[in-house]
Amino acid sequence: MRTFISEFITNYGMEILYAIITAIAGYIGFVVKNLYQKYVDDATKKAVVKTCVQAVEQIYTDLHGQDKYNKVVESVSEMLTEKGITITDIELKMLIEAAVGEFNKVFENSNEATIE
Repeated sequence: MRTFISEFITNYGMEILYAIITAIAGYIGFVVKNLYQKYVDDATKKAVVKTCVQAVEQIYTDLHGQDKYNKVVESVSEMLTEKGITITDIELKMLIEAAVGEFNKVFENSNEATIE
């Protein structure tokens, strides 16, 4: 029995070791890919929302409040769907609010600079 195990390890040990190392490397690659994809998707979501907020502010000057918000939601949803990125309603709302806050802050700062 002992010689059988010893002989098995001698004959197939390296192949087994290669298979284990390949499996570990594959798993690490999968994890890294998922982390990278999450980072890229988050950055893309922020960029798309920011662009849509600015575009709606410039294009739809006759719309206000909820109507503007609905246009942004429609635009963002369409663009992200086209890119194959999913977004939850709460995430979309938070990103829009952040982009609007940033947009308003920049607008206020530029008005203060021209007034002085």
